[in-house]
Order: sequence, then structure tokens, then C-alpha cells
Amino acid sequence: MNLKKLHIIAPYPKGEAPSQRFRFEQYLPFLEEQDFEIHYHAFHTQKSWNRLYQKGKFLQKFIDLNYNFLRRWILLFRLLGAKHIFMHREMAHVGPPVFEWILVKIMRKKYIYDFDDAIWIPNYSSVNARFQKLKCYWKVRYLIRWAEKVSAGNDFLANYARQFNSNSVIVPTTIDTENQHSRLVDQEQKPLVIGWTGTHSTMHYLDFIIPILRKLEQEFEFTFKVISNRKPDYQLKSLLYQDWKEDTEIDDLAEIQIGVMPLVLDAWSEGKCGFKALQYMSLGMASIVSPVGVNTKIIQHNENGLIADSAEEWEMNLRKLLQDEILRKELGKNARKTIQANWSIEAWKENYRALLQK
Repeated sequence: MNLKKLHIIAPYPKGEAPSQRFRFEQYLPFLEEQDFEIHYHAFHTQKSWNRLYQKGKFLQKFIDLNYNFLRRWILLFRLLGAKHIFMHREMAHVGPPVFEWILVKIMRKKYIYDFDDAIWIPNYSSVNARFQKLKCYWKVRYLIRWAEKVSAGNDFLANYARQFNSNSVIVPTTIDTENQHSRLVDQEQKPLVIGWTGTHSTMHYLDFIIPILRKLEQEFEFTFKVISNRKPDYQLKSLLYQDWKEDTEIDDLAEIQIGVMPLVLDAWSEGKCGFKALQYMSLGMASIVSPVGVNTKIIQHNENGLIADSAEEWEMNLRKLLQDEILRKELGKNARKTIQANWSIEAWKENYRALLQK
């Protein structure tokens, strides 16, 4: 068998970041069936990734950074004979596009560039805010321009990419409805669970609906479940925090009957690919989302979910789902069908294969 070596270059270790797991990692078994031999090159080692968002440890982080840069220099030599290169976001987590410039301008290599957020806009953790200039957000336009093809997660991102590279296509973030998101929530479970999942860096979007939940607590019995990597300090009697764990992720999500995805309308949110909504809907969950970015393409109001903009709309829709079991079931059933038909691996795997063809 003549295997084609596919070199995947990504910032994070395999299995650690949603942007990687649901952009390309879940397609790896399919690509291996298509005679690709996968070589995965993460900038961060597992240890350096675990330390990255911890407070302090600046000396150790500096050592990690230099070690990871050394690994990237070594990688360039390994790519001398590469014919298939897929790059997610960047070759190095910080700094100007030195490695990419060498790869394209000196080594004359071609690569497919993939991104799923408005990563040209500064967005950083408060833990590492003092180092945010090292991210060199301006480099994204060059990574797009130098690419042979560009895979963008939604219309907003693709329109940005087409300013610099006409060979830019939309490949949405998708869900594995056969092997992973295959469970269905129990809409009859009591008390009802309203839930949200995400990292601490996006938890601030919940601030908007906390007063609404506090008001509804006075009238309804429910649990507000937050699945994340850091416990929030919201003053809610209904609050239940759960650490995110990959091996229990689906089971933990399936305990939620009403999924929420509040966002604010800004360029960063416009670039988001609706991942939370996709996860909720794939499990047959009734969801409420803000009308931002791709959310309005994924959800049709009152058909497979609900859309809420103002505080009044959020309260009205939460009340509606808390009271109406039939509506929750109907929205959840239609949501699952939507994901299977339009946003699943099965629906998009051939597009992925075509993307990687020379």
C-alpha cells in the first residue's frame, strides 16, 4: 500500500483543544482509511500546555517556550520531503511567522491553512496578558496569503481570508454523531438542568444571563450546570459546577435539558463557529442562542431551537422551555436531525477528503 504522509501542524497536543478536536482530529480515522499516514506535530508538549494558563511559573514557561521553538526548528528538517501539509492556526504559539516564511519562501513547500476563530483580533487570557503582544496577531494575513488553500470555519472567516487568498473555502466545525455525540438527553428528567459548557476564557458571556437565572430561581426548580476548566463565582443557589473531562464529556452534557449560548455582537464572536450549539443540538437538546455569527444559520427559531437577543427575550424563552416539555422534546428532535443532515462528520467527510487532494 502506497501511503501518503500527511503532516499536521497545530498549536496544541492532540485531544486537548476543541478547535482541533472538532476541526480535524475527528477526521483522522477517515483520512487513514483514505491511505493517509498521519504525522502530528504540536507546538506545545503536554507538559508545557498544562502549565501555559497556570499563574506564575514564568521561568518554567520561558524554558518551555525555548524548547518548543527548538522542536519547530527540527521539524523544518523533517518536512524537507513533505508533500501534504495541513496547518491549523500557526506553527508557533507566539512570535512572527518565521517558520512559515522559511517553509514557503525557502523550502518551497505548500500547505493547507485552517482556522476557526477571528484569530487576527487580539483575544487573550488575563493570566498571560503581559505577553499578549508576542502573539503577533498581524501574522494571520500572511499565513493565509502564503497558503495553497484555506479552510475557514464560517462565512465571516472565509470573507476575511478571501481578501488575501481567493482559494478559500468554508469547512464548518462538525460533530461525530455516530461514535461520540450519539446519546440523547432525557427531557423528562426532574429537576430540569439548564447548562453551559466552555473554557474560563469565554465564561464572561454568561454574565448577561445570571440576573435572569437568579430571577427564575424564585419561581422554578432547576439546576444551572456549568462544565468548564475553572469554577465560576456566580451567586446562584441553582449553580452546579463540573470539571470538564474528555472521557465523560458526552455523559456530562447529556444531563442538560436546556443548553444556553449567550454571546455579544462583536468581531470576535462573529468569527465563532457555533460549537456549543452544535454540541447541544447533536444530543437532542433544546437550545437558546444569541443571534451572532453562524448561530442564525444553525438554528431556525421555534423549529430546532430558540434565538434570544435582549434580556426580555432570554427570560421569555427560558420560561417557555422550563414550562413546556412538549416544546423541549420537539426542538431537541429537530435539532438532532439538523446536525446529522448538515453539520456532522458523515455529511462533510468527503469535502474534507477533497480539501486534501492536490
